[in-house]
Amino acid sequence: MSNVVISVNQVPIRLTDERWEHIIEEHGELAGMEIEVLETIANPGRVLAGNASELLAIREVDMGKWLVVVYRETNADGFVITAFLTRRSRSLDRRNQLWP
Repeated sequence: MSNVVISVNQVPIRLTDERWEHIIEEHGELAGMEIEVLETIANPGRVLAGNASELLAIREVDMGKWLVVVYRETNADGFVITAFLTRRSRSLDRRNQLWP
């Protein structure tokens, strides 16, 4: 089973059960935040360029804390790679902003 949301580029992005299990295994603080992860893709504060053609949807979830969702888009659809929380805004600000 997988959940699908539409990115700002109008591409359907899949979050599969396998990926979600991987995310919460590596980043246990995200357990219970699946809806927030999907919402970050659909309604990000910003979308940044990744290092290897992936996209980073980011949204502030607390004062000074950002949820980062890393995903890839293809011509037809896309998929979530990982997600994590960070307070390191400077490292995000160094990336190329693609949206808005």
